[in-house]
Amino acid sequence: MTEFTIEGRTVTMPVEVRAAQNWIATYFVPADSAQELIEASGLEVAQARPGRAILGLGFVRYADTDLGAYDEFAFSVLVRLHDAGPATPRQKSTEVRKQRIGVYIHRLPVNDAFSLASGRGIWGYPKTMASFDMTPQRSATVWTLRQDGTTTLSLRFRRGFIPWMQKSAPPTYTLLDGTLRLTRWESHPKVVRSRLGGADITLGEGPIADELRSLGLPRGPLFSAHIGRWSARFSEAEIVKPGAPGVSSEKESGRAAQNT
Repeated sequence: MTEFTIEGRTVTMPVEVRAAQNWIATYFVPADSAQELIEASGLEVAQARPGRAILGLGFVRYADTDLGAYDEFAFSVLVRLHDAGPATPRQKSTEVRKQRIGVYIHRLPVNDAFSLASGRGIWGYPKTMASFDMTPQRSATVWTLRQDGTTTLSLRFRRGFIPWMQKSAPPTYTLLDGTLRLTRWESHPKVVRSRLGGADITLGEGPIADELRSLGLPRGPLFSAHIGRWSARFSEAEIVKPGAPGVSSEKESGRAAQNT
């Protein structure tokens, strides 16, 4: 059994999410622009269609987890697996359709310091601090993300009506301090309702907003979904490519994790 000590607390693997809700929007974006965004990772964006990468934006409200309760915003891009060989456009499309892909976590703001330190120290997730507002409306939910005193973005999710089930949980990739990591996890969504389109994004200021503009947003998504009840389990990260010796992120992550 692997344990990590984070800010004086012991975290035992795997980490459990027992109760959470998700709001998700998925977009087609130019593959060249998405590749430029993730170039430092050494990964290649997945392409469901030639020239089109897949962007995921989502808010999560964690109610009961081994790390506590907190909110999170995920900015991710689907990528080919790190050991995938050369492929034709048709083969790349098949990889996406058959879920032989990964999810590169590009940005991951949260509103809890322990979650931030744990995410960075255990899995290399690029967590940063932010504040969140969630406003239920009669037929929608509005999430607003703020960082450094400014509004980064707002996403209004209209209520879905089509049942949808996630077929698999592709591994996540993260790049932190030059180290590329892969994390395998299990996802158990329930009470899922989706729709074509169904989300409206308003961009504000800051690096995340600027990066989304570089991908052609604001515009409507391919589809959106709300996961009413979600549980998950996260395993320990695997190092795919080590970073340079002596590079540290203690200033951002708090105390470094100690593998015990």
